[in-house]
Amino acid sequence: MSAAEFELNCTVRTDLGKGASRRLRRLNDDIPAVLYGAGKDPVSLTISHKDIAKATSNEAFFSHIISLKIGSKKENAVIKALQRHPARAIILHADFLRVSMDEAIVVKVPLHFINEELCPGVKLSGGNVLKTLNEIDVSCLPGDLPEFIEVDMIELEMGDSIHLSDITLPEGVTSVALSHGDDNDLSVATVAAPKAAEEEPEVEAEEGEGEEGAEGDATDSEEKSDDSE
Repeated sequence: MSAAEFELNCTVRTDLGKGASRRLRRLNDDIPAVLYGAGKDPVSLTISHKDIAKATSNEAFFSHIISLKIGSKKENAVIKALQRHPARAIILHADFLRVSMDEAIVVKVPLHFINEELCPGVKLSGGNVLKTLNEIDVSCLPGDLPEFIEVDMIELEMGDSIHLSDITLPEGVTSVALSHGDDNDLSVATVAAPKAAEEEPEVEAEEGEGEEGAEGDATDSEEKSDDSE
């Protein structure tokens, strides 16, 4: 899928500094942001917290071209960094990178795994899918930026893995990692065998032991079983 456009209304921010940013968030329910890149000077912006919170609730926001409406002008950008409050559902700051539609950009794109339950390693052998990557860095022109990349698990047997080189990327999109050589052909997902349940050792009374000794051993075994749960 090609990237669709998000739009955010922004205003230029002239009151700078940490104190100003705190006042902005506290009094106006806005957040500070910075737009940079493309050989132009950085611009400090203000964005409604409600608007950016709604936009970021959509996974696609992070792999789309975003139109920043600044007064009467619009700037195409991608989100490069988002600072969130460590304990509350609040966005504190955003960084945007300008993009030119005729220049390649590097963006993190989410992976969507399909046919996990249908692959032989899971359906027939009872394996578990272990995912080692949930997103990858890609390079492409802004107009070719995919919303997500599908990883088809349909053919994986028990013990099989999918690597970056096994993923079919859309036309015009390349893996940043693979562009650095085959040594960077990272594993994306593996079908692994489930951990075998640990069998509790059977306790048998040795010849010559009385009932009291056998009951004591059984009690010890139960205590060990309880401890291991």
